[in-house]
Amino acid sequence: MAGDLHQFLILGQIPKLFGLYIPYHVVYSWAIIALLLLLGWLATRRMTLIPRGAQNFFEFLIKSVEDFVVANMGESGRKVFPVLFTLFIYIWFCNITGLLPSSDAPTANINTTASMGLFVFFYYNYWGIKLHGLGYIKHFTGPYWWLSPIMFPIEIVSHLARPLSLTLRLFGNIRGEEIVIALMFLLAPLLGSLPIFILFLLMKTMQAFIFFMLTMMYLKGAFEEAH
Repeated sequence: MAGDLHQFLILGQIPKLFGLYIPYHVVYSWAIIALLLLLGWLATRRMTLIPRGAQNFFEFLIKSVEDFVVANMGESGRKVFPVLFTLFIYIWFCNITGLLPSSDAPTANINTTASMGLFVFFYYNYWGIKLHGLGYIKHFTGPYWWLSPIMFPIEIVSHLARPLSLTLRLFGNIRGEEIVIALMFLLAPLLGSLPIFILFLLMKTMQAFIFFMLTMMYLKGAFEEAH
């Protein structure tokens, strides 16, 4: 196992675990998860009443995002805020991994984005069923009962398209950005890549925020009463 890890880090070869080859995006995802756990531990290992250092930064970040979620979803947004924040910070770290030399963003692989898109789909529908029971079906039938035969199939297709949209939007943008920055680096290693690097850092942050916003809007719709 140590030799496989050495090959992955030094030679870029896919490592093996119990004889199975592990895809690059899975290895990078595990590394990001480990890093986030480490950062969380560092921020909370010496918590004080008056926050300082890493604790102060993370408390400010978490409180700001939580206030944003509550402002858009109401107090019920606090129930799903931990998942929303985790999605945002995880996607952001995945996105910027692609800016590191000789690395690849996990979100530039469609398997990663598809798994998150499916998670969001099942998660917001879970909350809809949990809060409204069988009455959740009213979200798919339109405002008037006589429109149900038309609205129901349209709404079903619309909801089924959501995970596909989340998957392709994030994957397409991140993969496209990585191709462009690789080409710019080949053409102009320093002068060409540095400005585009800064631009793509902003764009990768925006992609994480868009995924976060869409997920929040889907959850907001599932929380609301159907009329």
